[in-house]
Amino acid sequence: MADHVVPHFHNDAGVAIIEIGSREFMCVGANPPFDHPHVFLDLGDDNEIICPYCSTLYRYAKDLAAGQARPPECVVKDKVA
Repeated sequence: MADHVVPHFHNDAGVAIIEIGSREFMCVGANPPFDHPHVFLDLGDDNEIICPYCSTLYRYAKDLAAGQARPPECVVKDKVA
Protein backbone atom coordinates (compact mmCIF):
# COMPACT_ATOMS: atom_id res chain seq x y z
CA MET A 1 0.00 0.00 0.00
CA ALA A 2 1.26 3.50 -0.79
CA ASP A 3 2.43 5.79 1.99
CA HIS A 4 0.58 8.74 0.48
CA VAL A 5 -2.30 9.43 -1.89
CA VAL A 6 -1.32 12.99 -2.82
CA PRO A 7 1.60 12.89 -5.31
CA HIS A 8 4.96 14.00 -3.91
CA PHE A 9 7.68 15.60 -6.03
CA HIS A 10 11.33 16.54 -5.37
CA ASN A 11 13.97 18.56 -7.20
CA ASP A 12 17.21 16.70 -6.47
CA ALA A 13 18.23 17.35 -10.08
CA GLY A 14 17.99 21.13 -9.59
CA VAL A 15 15.94 21.66 -12.74
CA ALA A 16 14.40 25.07 -13.40
CA ILE A 17 10.86 23.75 -14.07
CA ILE A 18 9.09 20.53 -13.17
CA GLU A 19 6.04 19.78 -15.28
CA ILE A 20 3.41 17.74 -13.45
CA GLY A 21 0.10 16.08 -14.21
CA SER A 22 -1.48 16.89 -10.83
CA ARG A 23 -3.14 20.08 -9.63
CA GLU A 24 -2.71 19.18 -5.95
CA PHE A 25 0.59 17.78 -4.71
CA MET A 26 3.35 17.91 -2.12
CA CYS A 27 6.80 19.37 -2.65
CA VAL A 28 9.51 17.81 -0.48
CA GLY A 29 12.41 19.84 -1.90
CA ALA A 30 14.97 17.05 -2.10
CA ASN A 31 15.00 13.42 -1.10
CA PRO A 32 15.55 12.77 2.63
CA PRO A 33 17.59 13.60 4.57
CA PHE A 34 17.89 16.86 2.63
CA ASP A 35 14.14 17.47 2.31
CA HIS A 36 12.33 20.56 3.54
CA PRO A 37 8.96 20.49 5.34
CA HIS A 38 6.57 18.68 3.00
CA VAL A 39 4.33 21.48 1.76
CA PHE A 40 0.93 20.95 0.14
CA LEU A 41 0.49 23.01 -3.03
CA ASP A 42 -2.75 23.53 -4.94
CA LEU A 43 -2.68 25.02 -8.43
CA GLY A 44 -6.39 25.85 -8.38
CA ASP A 45 -7.13 27.55 -11.72
CA ASP A 46 -3.47 28.48 -12.29
CA ASN A 47 -1.01 26.52 -14.40
CA GLU A 48 2.13 27.37 -12.40
CA ILE A 49 3.12 27.60 -8.75
CA ILE A 50 6.41 28.20 -6.92
CA CYS A 51 7.26 26.25 -3.79
CA PRO A 52 7.72 28.77 -0.95
CA TYR A 53 10.55 26.69 0.58
CA CYS A 54 12.79 25.69 -2.33
CA SER A 55 11.55 28.03 -5.09
CA THR A 56 10.97 25.17 -7.51
CA LEU A 57 8.61 26.21 -10.30
CA TYR A 58 5.91 23.61 -10.96
CA ARG A 59 3.95 23.80 -14.19
CA TYR A 60 0.78 21.81 -14.96
CA ALA A 61 1.03 19.70 -18.12
CA LYS A 62 -2.30 18.28 -19.25
CA ASP A 63 -0.56 15.58 -21.32
CA LEU A 64 0.81 13.99 -18.12
CA ALA A 65 -1.25 11.66 -15.95
CA ALA A 66 -1.85 12.46 -12.28
CA GLY A 67 1.30 11.71 -10.30
CA GLN A 68 3.61 11.91 -13.32
CA ALA A 69 6.33 14.51 -13.82
CA ARG A 70 8.71 15.71 -16.48
CA PRO A 71 11.52 14.96 -15.76
CA PRO A 72 10.17 11.64 -14.44
CA GLU A 73 12.91 11.27 -11.80
CA CYS A 74 11.28 14.13 -9.84
CA VAL A 75 8.46 11.85 -8.64
CA VAL A 76 9.01 10.66 -5.07
CA LYS A 77 8.92 6.87 -5.12
CA ASP A 78 7.67 4.80 -2.20
CA LYS A 79 10.54 3.19 -0.34
CA VAL A 80 10.40 -0.57 0.08
CA ALA A 81 11.40 -1.77 3.56
